[in-house]
Amino acid sequence: MPRPHRIEVAGVPLLIVLRGSNRSACFFGDLDRRFYLKCLAEASVARGCEIHAYVLMSNHVHLLITPRQQGAASAMLQDVGRRYVRNINSIHDRTGTLWEGRFKSSLIDTERYLFTCHRYIELNPVRAGIVGRPGDYPWSSHAHYADGVPNRLLTPHRLFNELGTSAFSRMATFRAMFGDAMPEGDLKRLRIAVNKGWALGSDQFMDEMQRHLGRAIRPPRRGRPSNREGASKSADDQPEMLF
Repeated sequence: MPRPHRIEVAGVPLLIVLRGSNRSACFFGDLDRRFYLKCLAEASVARGCEIHAYVLMSNHVHLLITPRQQGAASAMLQDVGRRYVRNINSIHDRTGTLWEGRFKSSLIDTERYLFTCHRYIELNPVRAGIVGRPGDYPWSSHAHYADGVPNRLLTPHRLFNELGTSAFSRMATFRAMFGDAMPEGDLKRLRIAVNKGWALGSDQFMDEMQRHLGRAIRPPRRGRPSNREGASKSADDQPEMLF
């Protein structure tokens, strides 16, 4: 059975998750993390992708990016994967892949979910119990936005630049978003969307992206059709619903 095409649209952010094979480590030390970020920075420029947010955990990576053209995100991650795995296998005297199959992704409604994705990504080390505050974790984008630490890998989204009229006010507004833990509902929506490859956004966004892509991007309707709808209707004919 052929694999479904990626949901990727030029100019629309993607939330991406890459996991280590069998949930095993994909980083074995800080040098590995530095090399991964170097690979990511160079591939993002070469392929035309803007990196807005990231976190490198021991066995997975979260990214928030915007590809400038369709297919750029997949090409960028292929470049990074080949270069990184080849180098890590050589350094650590290992063979085989590091990653668990293809990366997972979700098309994101900018206006509604951009900062939700920032929180999801940058609070990951806090949820894992590694640090008490997101700014204490050195391998994420948080310090750049919250404290002004320079990071040439990152391209702030225009919505970040609209948080305030000065760098100080933008950072203060951004930090205030991290005062509380994420609601469980938001966590569940993001996790389901990215794991299933669905888009996440308003009805208008979903309709627009579905017309653009010419394919379903919402969760399918669950359950059997009612008698009123017609028992012979196939699952593909059923209307779709948002979660």
